[in-house]
Amino acid sequence: MKSKDAARIVGPETVRMLELGHPWVVADTYTRKWPAGIPGETIELYDGQNRFLATALLDPQDRIIARVLDRQRVSLDRSWLTARLQNAITVRRSHADLSDSTAYRVVNSEGDGLPGLTVDRYAGYLMLQLYSAAWRPHLTLITQILQELLSPLGIYEKSRPQKTRELEAVSDGKKYGRLLAGKAAPPRLEVSENGLTFLVSLEQGLNTGLFLDQRRNRRELMQRVKGKRVLNLFSYTGAFSVAAAAAGATQVTSVDASAGYTDWAKSNFTANHLNSRQHEFIVGDCLTALSKLAQNGKTFECILMDPPSFSTTAKNRFTTRGGTSDLIAAALPLLADNGLLMASSNHQKVDIAEYLKELRRGALHSGCELRVISLLGQPEDFPYPVTFPEGRYLKFAVCVKSDTLSGKKQR
Repeated sequence: MKSKDAARIVGPETVRMLELGHPWVVADTYTRKWPAGIPGETIELYDGQNRFLATALLDPQDRIIARVLDRQRVSLDRSWLTARLQNAITVRRSHADLSDSTAYRVVNSEGDGLPGLTVDRYAGYLMLQLYSAAWRPHLTLITQILQELLSPLGIYEKSRPQKTRELEAVSDGKKYGRLLAGKAAPPRLEVSENGLTFLVSLEQGLNTGLFLDQRRNRRELMQRVKGKRVLNLFSYTGAFSVAAAAAGATQVTSVDASAGYTDWAKSNFTANHLNSRQHEFIVGDCLTALSKLAQNGKTFECILMDPPSFSTTAKNRFTTRGGTSDLIAAALPLLADNGLLMASSNHQKVDIAEYLKELRRGALHSGCELRVISLLGQPEDFPYPVTFPEGRYLKFAVCVKSDTLSGKKQR
């Protein structure tokens, strides 16, 4: 789909970033001079001295106007695309521990040289997501190649609408997924993760009900919670809660603003032969719930929080920047001395150093000390290039709380 006028000149700053290996061209004064193009067109990038830099995929209406496919001149044809997809599959088979999981990522966008495209496996089904309109013209070819390489029962696409932040809170009942090929999946499809069973939806909601990038972190949690009381904030469909209960936590309290997601969480308990009545489910705002739990004298040996980057309830608005420290400060009084705080964020624009500062502010505000004993990210099926720091987006900090600050007991 390369046009006769495929060459595009980029500015010095973009040249520098491309030479450092970054895969994005962000729209600027130079790209505004480019000739008109269509989404999905392959273009060649050049510097001001007419030196070839890379082959890229054009998305003229997006802030990321071009995404690098290759540092060589290539055509986005069946042969090239098959090789990239096969390489992604080989990486998982060679390096990812998936022996007890049937839900994992097959293609991780920039991490597999296919920027803006992800492919996830859910048991016998595949789910495609396009984070750039540039992949839309190539969707049929991608689907055909995946059928040849993996022989799935069916292939779905889940659309990524604009303003997902505003939609997420009310999207759980709306259909965003559509069947591209093969046979339809059941409304609630059973998948395995770490030997546990979870129910996912390939049609309803912006997400499927299981965040695959937390698989290794749920395994980490399972190794640490036996015999402990666990509080799971922003519990969503209860995947961390199920993992804790299955690992022997004495009681798990799950808090989420959505009644629908809470019901889904209870179904996940049932799917694993766990009695949800032995555990506690709270539908409501997390900060409000923390206040009420504190008033009732509740304490926990482990508190987990995996909030979305942005959320709004009737009483509070949460954002990772600033909101994390408030959440930490509210949660720590409920955490027993020497208890574990597991705090997670998937906000791509907040790096590890900035996230730890949020934890520090929350700890100082509550008069406690937090010591990080483990700092994890996404698992092996979510690779990212060392030249693409944005790819290292998931932060999962396991911290030990001490009721002392600077060696002095707080009153």
